[in-house]
Amino acid sequence: MNDDDPREVMAMLKIEHRRLDADIGAMRESGNCDQLELARMKKRKLHLRDEIEQLADRITPDIIA
Repeated sequence: MNDDDPREVMAMLKIEHRRLDADIGAMRESGNCDQLELARMKKRKLHLRDEIEQLADRITPDIIA
């Protein structure tokens, strides 16, 4: 993997985002929910979403018509 390629980085971030989403859902369904860990996971998920959006903006140039 080339860390300089934003498309590859974005793909890896999306994978981690989906994994966190599944882990959060499983934690909620189990009923054994550590609120602090859940909050950390949600915060990480939001951070990943922001990184993904920033990379998408870099990949897709602004087109002024």
